[in-house]
Amino acid sequence: MKLKKLTDLFNEYIRAMKPASVNDIKQKLKETDKKELIEICQRLARFKKENKELLTYLLFEEDDLPGYIKNVKEEIDEGFLQVNVSSVYFAKKTIRKVLRIANKHIRYTGSKTAEAEILLHYLTNFKGLNLHWQKSTALVNLYKAQLKKIDTAIATMHEDLQYDYKRELERLKI
Repeated sequence: MKLKKLTDLFNEYIRAMKPASVNDIKQKLKETDKKELIEICQRLARFKKENKELLTYLLFEEDDLPGYIKNVKEEIDEGFLQVNVSSVYFAKKTIRKVLRIANKHIRYTGSKTAEAEILLHYLTNFKGLNLHWQKSTALVNLYKAQLKKIDTAIATMHEDLQYDYKRELERLKI
């Protein structure tokens, strides 16, 4: 009997820790006044670097998507300059790190056009490395996975945009 009570209490505690659904959060935000919303955003920014970066994008950079993409491309270029080409093992670590940075910025924009542009730039740098990455199965698979992601992003775009991006994608295929 005691064990059942403890189990029930534990299960109730676990249920209470689950985050609210997006719909519930949306409703609560609609009911919240402006001053409280500002405080909530400030608290969010304090807790995680990614939250602060996302808020920075939404508040200051969202209006200038081409400028933001240009900055992300520069960050990717800097990341690829740091790749240690003397060893495939070390190169792979840096290449994955740069990809994580690119994907983070893609998530912030939520734009398929930005996704295609950023990943195409990433793969152009990747392919231009002075490294025999084609001999590494992991790197070849990573490259092919990004090609697939670009192809998926291009498929959702307007036909006029698709043509230009598909030409660039074909140029990057192994």
